[in-house]
Order: sequence, then structure tokens, then C-alpha cells
Amino acid sequence: MSASTMAEAEAGPGLAADPQIKQALISVSDKTGLEELARGLVEAGVTIYSTGGTAKFLQQHRIPVQDVAEYTGFPEMMDGRVKTLHPKIFAGILCRHHRADDLSSMAQHGILPFTLVVVNLYPFQETIRQAGVTVAAAVEQIDIGGPSLVRAAAKNHRFTTICTSHTQYAAVLAEIRETGTTTLKLRQRLMTEAFAHTAAYDAAISTYFQQQWPGESEAGETATSNLPNTLHLTYHKQAELRYGENPHQLAALYAGGATSGPSIVTAKQLNGKELSYNNILDLDAALGMVRLLPDPAVVVLKHNNPCGAASNDSISEATRLAMEGDPVSAFGSILGFNRTVDVASAQYLCTPGLFVEAIVAPEFEPAALELLLTVPKWKANVRLMTVGTLTNPQPEPQYRQITGGVLVQQTDVLPMDTQKWETVTVARVDESLRSELLFAWAMVRQVKSNAITLSKDRALIGVGAGQMSRVDSVRIAIEKAGAKAAGSILASDAFFPFPDSVEQAAAAGVRAMIQPGGSRRDEEVIAACNQHQMPMIFTKTRHFKH
Repeated sequence: MSASTMAEAEAGPGLAADPQIKQALISVSDKTGLEELARGLVEAGVTIYSTGGTAKFLQQHRIPVQDVAEYTGFPEMMDGRVKTLHPKIFAGILCRHHRADDLSSMAQHGILPFTLVVVNLYPFQETIRQAGVTVAAAVEQIDIGGPSLVRAAAKNHRFTTICTSHTQYAAVLAEIRETGTTTLKLRQRLMTEAFAHTAAYDAAISTYFQQQWPGESEAGETATSNLPNTLHLTYHKQAELRYGENPHQLAALYAGGATSGPSIVTAKQLNGKELSYNNILDLDAALGMVRLLPDPAVVVLKHNNPCGAASNDSISEATRLAMEGDPVSAFGSILGFNRTVDVASAQYLCTPGLFVEAIVAPEFEPAALELLLTVPKWKANVRLMTVGTLTNPQPEPQYRQITGGVLVQQTDVLPMDTQKWETVTVARVDESLRSELLFAWAMVRQVKSNAITLSKDRALIGVGAGQMSRVDSVRIAIEKAGAKAAGSILASDAFFPFPDSVEQAAAAGVRAMIQPGGSRRDEEVIAACNQHQMPMIFTKTRHFKH
């Protein structure tokens, strides 16, 4: 059934023409674009009715406005909690203009038709994001009249236009100026956006108070975390993507949810082709990794795993060391910086033969950006993204869809608890290796399990990722490192189930090992390290990454 046929069906017999917009009800918390909209409506012959802060705003800007309380004969009260909840308002919004009985009731009771309603809601989401906000303050930001007005206008979209965002004003005003009303097609779109708006608002309220008062789970068990019993996820489409992981898959980017810092979703793109689905995944991973590294650092990503990384006093030296960790894999990779990209880094990246798909960094020095864009292949293709100052990430919910449900966990971003670390071998770890161990442990938690990393001079030189057996990950990491494995630090994201990995590491000349411990064969693994006089630390914290 076409949209026009559906409209006729829902309107019923005696379909009336779209009613002219003569009166508009406006009540908004966010005043963005309001002055331009209101002036345009008045110029088009529309009378504006409003309340409270919105009416005051319009009066201050010398825009004619009628007071809702004077129209209804009922005053605002209770600090504005009650102002638009009145039959003369809701009947004017809900009137079915093709029904003689509705029009008769309007005339009998002196009710005006409000065929344009402009409402956005109290800033509940913004309020609860403020540090130290109280429950009482949050409660006062629960809008009652606003959602009721939005739902009423959206329900009656056959005749009533509902605006819930300043981004909609231009389209609505353009149609009113041209015809004195709006098209059904526009009203249908605004109706769907309105219900999405109120759904997101209610979801935010529900989620917040479930976190404040966890109570019991649905199974009757006492809740042990602030994860909600009912999960509400609201995201808004930000971009259509050319395709997903593969060309035959549809894909889009949606934005939403609170984050503890900069993100790829809010990043600014300075150059390059539009981002692909896989670019976004890798850029997000690169940003997440580099935020956890100390000192100036660079990570080199390929297929969501690091193939190179380095921390150094110099960001340009970190760039060189990171790219040289696995030069073959680094071709066509994604780079993440935790410092501004400087000229020296840009000069190195312009070396003939080097090529990356994208870079994410806090900023680019203007001269560095200019230099990168002098290279034709960079200017034409490479995506350059800035996210602003990086902050320390905080644990937040992480969602993963499975068939029939969603898994939720806290992100693994807590700082290392080095107080738990214990040297379990006879050979002790030299204190001079402390920064090396910190880097190795910071990197292995970023690699897909089973994960093994080899590092030297705070640079990643070998990675074994995603293997079904840990000993295979060790073998791959050593093969990647080659001769550089001698004197390196080996890190493992989980315990060694057998001493065979130690034997491989010792044969390659690994200097020290760091792993969580906790295997039933820990004593065998420790004995193998003692035999090779190789120090090993147990961190007592596992970092699986599936």
C-alpha cells in the first residue's frame, strides 16, 4: 500500500484537504533556531501560543506571542509543572478535520486548532551527565506535558505537524511559506522522528533510575551491579556506508550513548575518502589502544589487531618504531596517535613505499598536515581524523549482539594494578625493565586471544593473535620478530597451560615473561623458566579479548 493510499485509509471517508496552519503551539527547552522559526511563522500569518520560558524568550526578541494561560483560562502552577495539560490545548491538537463532529465540538467549546506543535523536552540527559547531579535534580527534569504534546501531535499527524528538533525547522517553514501548510509526506516523517524522540527520552529516564536503585533482578535475585534489568539502546543514524565488512552487506553508522571521552563517531575528518565500515572499526580500536599507552605513543592496526606499536619520549620516534615493528603488515594499515602529529612524524610517513589507510590523532600540526597533503596518494585517499584532547578512559557498558540477545560487560580499561604483580621465579626482573614490562602488558591486553606480544625498547616487534592454541601464538610472535626476539619481553594475556611456550621463548632469546598465572601447571611453567634463568612475573589479572 502506498503512502497516499495509507493516508486515505487512515483519514476515512470525506478526506479533508490539509488544514492551513493558523495557530502554532511552541514550548521548547532548547531555543536553538527558535527566533528564526518564530519570525518566519509570524511573517506567514501564524499566531504563536506559548508558555513560561519560551514565551519570555519570544517577547525578549519582540516576536508576538499569545499566553497559553490566558487562552485556557487556567494559570500555570506548581513551578510550571502544570501549564499545557488542558482540554483546550489537546483538543486543538487532536482534532480530526475531516470529521464534522470533531469540528462541531471545537466550535461549541471555543477551541482553536493547533495544527503546528513545536516541542522539545526538558534536558534530562544533559542533566544526569553533570558531575554530582542529585536524584532530586534529575526528577525535576522529567518532562510531563512535553511528551504528552508530542505524542498527541504525532498521533494526529494526518492533520497536525510536530517538530521536536531545530534541525526540522527549515523544512517545515519552507512548506508553510509556500502553501500555508505542510505536506503529508513531511508530517509522516516528523511523526516517526517524534516517537523516536519520546522513546529515547523515556529510555534515558528508565536506565538512569535503574542504575540509582538496582533493587532485584527479574529472577528475584539481589542485583550485584548497576547494569539495568531492561536494556534500552537508542542510536541515531549518522551516515549511510557504502557497504559493511563485505560489498554485499548493507551498513550504516549510528551515534548515541554516553562516552568517557573522544570517539570516532564525533571525530573531525580533515582529508580522504569517506570512511568504510572496516575503517571505522579499526580507527575505533586504534583510538582505544593508544589511549591506554603511556608517554607519546603510536599504534599500527591491521584487521583490529596491532601489528606495530611504540612508546617513546618523541612522537616521531614512536612513529618510526611502530611502523618498523612489522613493515609488511603495516602497509595499508590504520595508525593511532596519542599526541599531536608533528612535522617530523609526517616527514617519516612520507617516506616512499609507506602507505596507510587512515590516521586518528588528537590534532595535526598545520605544517604536518600540509606536508602530508603534498603526497598525491595521501591527498587523494588517506583519511585523517582528529578527536581533540585524549582523556583517561573510564569503564562503561560494552555491548555485543548475539543471536536472540545482547551480551553486556564493562570495558576493560581499568589501570594496571601493579601492586598485585609478583616475580615467581628465582631470577628477578631488573628494575630497569619496568617501563618495558608496563608497555608489554599494556599492549597484550589489546590483542585478540589467544594473545602473545614481544616487545623491545617499548616497541612491539612480534604479535601472535587469535590462535586456537597459545603455543601457536608464541610461535607466530617469535617468527614475526625474527632476530629481534633476542632480549625482548614476552607478554601473554592469559596463563600458559604447559611449559612448551617457555621452551620456545627461551630458544628465541626472550629476556623475561609477564603473564597472569593461575594455571594448574603454574609450577611446571615456573620450573621451566628457572631452568632457563628467565624471570617471570604473574600479574594476577587476565585480559582475554574475544
